[in-house]
Amino acid sequence: QVQLVESGGGLVQTGGSLRLSCTISGRIFSFYTMAWFRQAPGKEREFVGAINRSGTSTEYGDAVKGRFTISRDNSKNTSSLQMNSLKPEDTAVYYCTVRRGISRSPGDYPDWGQGTQVTVSS
Repeated sequence: QVQLVESGGGLVQTGGSLRLSCTISGRIFSFYTMAWFRQAPGKEREFVGAINRSGTSTEYGDAVKGRFTISRDNSKNTSSLQMNSLKPEDTAVYYCTVRRGISRSPGDYPDWGQGTQVTVSS
């Protein structure tokens, strides 16, 4: 069974930066696309971005494009989400997940971690 553990969340001021990390176990990480989602209170889970198996291609949701960067290290079974120029509307619980092939729909991903809270103060 796959396990996903997110870390690195916290409280940051508007315009600040945070770097989230995700560690996966129980699967051969390099076989899977890694995706990040977020969910704010009262809202649906939202696609943040994803990175392909080799780390050579990424795509991002419109809300974070140009500010967030996803990377991965297959040798360490980890992925990172670098978040810059943070805004109050980025406040949410952030999740990492994996699947074979990319999808922007959270329903297409079977496994989720506990998430890590990011709060951006105005």
